[in-house]
Amino acid sequence: SKRELKMRKLDSTKVRPLKSEQLLRIEDHDFALRPGFGGSPIPVGIDVQVESIDSISEVDMDFTMTLYLRHYWKDERLSFRSNKNKSMTFDGRLIKKIWVPDVFFVHSKRSFIHDTTVQNVMLRVYPDGNVLFSLRITVSAMCFMDFSRFPLDTQNCSLELESYAYNEDDLMLYWKHGNKSLSTDEHISLSQFFIEEFSASSGLAFYSSTGWYNRLFINFALRRHIFFFVLQSYFPAMLMVMLSWVSFWIDRRAVPARVSLGITTVLTMSTIMTGVSASMPQVSYIKAVDVYLWISFLFVFLSVIEYAAVNYLTTIEERKQLKKRGKASGMYSIDAVQAMAFDGCFHDTDVDMDLTAFSDRCEENETRARAASISNVDTTRIKRKRSLKGNVGRIILQNNHVIDTYSRIIFPSVYIVFNFFYWGLYL
Repeated sequence: SKRELKMRKLDSTKVRPLKSEQLLRIEDHDFALRPGFGGSPIPVGIDVQVESIDSISEVDMDFTMTLYLRHYWKDERLSFRSNKNKSMTFDGRLIKKIWVPDVFFVHSKRSFIHDTTVQNVMLRVYPDGNVLFSLRITVSAMCFMDFSRFPLDTQNCSLELESYAYNEDDLMLYWKHGNKSLSTDEHISLSQFFIEEFSASSGLAFYSSTGWYNRLFINFALRRHIFFFVLQSYFPAMLMVMLSWVSFWIDRRAVPARVSLGITTVLTMSTIMTGVSASMPQVSYIKAVDVYLWISFLFVFLSVIEYAAVNYLTTIEERKQLKKRGKASGMYSIDAVQAMAFDGCFHDTDVDMDLTAFSDRCEENETRARAASISNVDTTRIKRKRSLKGNVGRIILQNNHVIDTYSRIIFPSVYIVFNFFYWGLYL
């Protein structure tokens, strides 16, 4: 009536609807209810275009992805007349006044709709009531990773979509174009992973209090780049193990050289292992890199134990020999090479020295050597040259222990077999 129209004009709380809202007859319907309320479930199609995978975090076990999420459904309440059968496109301001699917991301930690320069939301309505609703979203979601093969691992992650309020009796969520509903940017790349595949799948989720829900899955497989870890972990570990083998070629009496080399390699291996563990989550199972580093550490440690055995057996053997060659005066004849190994001083000739005074000072040994060589300097020089040129190999062999001889063959052979088995198992 005219009176009611007049009252509406005078009511300042009423906001005059826009022309688009008048065309869609938004005020004539209750959009708090889904389309076809009380009837069969409304089908809502989904398609996704993945723009980028921003990050993969092993420590937090999650990934961050930016994507375009598009919904398709039909709401006859939004149908309108159009002479040219053209659709109408709206921004996010109309979204709050109509019904839209309440799709959310399962296992998401945080997500947001981009709003620069305006909110990245698009609504397109067709004359027959078909609706396209598109969003640009960045979401961080959980990815249950298995690091038992790290860093030779392949991780399978998925982003799951589901309606929060409407179960399968009210809303049927499905992929709009089947397997082609999921598309990706050709330039997607990650610093630590190869993206092996993207796939779309669907299923059902059950909640004891609310029932069954349709769920959609965006699955992708990631294979880790191994070259970085070869340079940072595997290659240094190999070098440390091979460096520990140098000890087998050093004179068994050169205690400072062999002990310092063994301790240095052990400490370096400990540093490598600590650095790898610091960048990884504290999992309760053993990773592939842990197996390699711990076995490499064992090889380095065994090289130190090997010299401890060599030194102990050498000491016992030389004591027995000195007792057999003992003289009544208690003096023992020791060659220059043995003397240098014991006291660290160079000797030109063989000298006789007291075993008890041998380890005390090297000055007395040098004095005796000089006194013995004054009478024939030329002869001493000739002997020295011959000793340096022709007797180096003999000295090494004579001062070599049988354990060192076997270690030079056994340690490299076993380590090569281990590497062959390790890389064959995990690659």
